Amino acid sequence: MQKEIVSEKKIVVCISGMAGTGKSTLSKKIAEKYNLTYYSGGDALKALAAEEGYDSNSPGWWESPEGLGFLETREKNLKYDKLVDNKLLEFAQQGNVLLDSWTVPWLINYGFKIWLLASIDKRAERIAQRDNMVKSIALKVLKEKEARTKNIYKILYGFNLGEDFTPFNLVLDTEKLNAKEVFDILCKVMETIILVDKYPSN
Repeated sequence: MQKEIVSEKKIVVCISGMAGTGKSTLSKKIAEKYNLTYYSGGDALKALAAEEGYDSNSPGWWESPEGLGFLETREKNLKYDKLVDNKLLEFAQQGNVLLDSWTVPWLINYGFKIWLLASIDKRAERIAQRDNMVKSIALKVLKEKEARTKNIYKILYGFNLGEDFTPFNLVLDTEKLNAKEVFDILCKVMETIILVDKYPSN
């Protein structure tokens, strides 16, 4: 798998993690705090789904029957994921971005890449609370959705989503942390590692 390489220093942060790790909410907050432009692979896929006639703006859409229907469409035609990834790579080249993406960490050889980790049981619990679902149903849907999504990326790029953390600079276990605690940790990482020139120590 060919990775894109840039020589000049650019601020490119990528936050990844399976559904229910809080990656999208945290990514938006981090991007806003540090004045980075936020781009989401999931949002881009939702936009493509909307163009195909799906009502993809409803909360918890990915776990809904319609969301799973679009997943089936993606499985049959990988063009949707390729379109989104090509656009995210363009954004990465621009720099000063925070990318909320499962694939970008595998496709570029620069930037700082963070994986948020939590068990599927904990993630199902969070999604059930977020979307007002029964936890057992959330767990069942998560397992199905993730198995099929992993297969798409395995076919496209050859990596095992959520199993191989090779490209990541930081893997953070969020199992026993609340959203504020994770946010505070990521802010510390931003200021002491990623943006160290902008936040010099006294």
